[in-house]
Amino acid sequence: MKHQNPSVNKQPTPAVPTKAGTAEELSRNGIHPEPSPDEVSRRAYFRYLNEGSPNGRDVQHWLEAEAHLMAEISRVHAFDN
Repeated sequence: MKHQNPSVNKQPTPAVPTKAGTAEELSRNGIHPEPSPDEVSRRAYFRYLNEGSPNGRDVQHWLEAEAHLMAEISRVHAFDN
């Protein structure tokens, strides 16, 4: 019966995180920075509250929140260039 060598590590080593590229580099690689659904949801909820909690505007709040977050991301990535 053969025994395995305990010094051999069969688990892969974890990848080292790298610095995120600029928006242009990310776009060339097919990666489009976008806000997470949690971020959009949180921003939309605060827009809803700030407008006095109107009914029937949930989609509009979501789209506006998403647009504002995308604009913020674009501004941040513009500084990376």
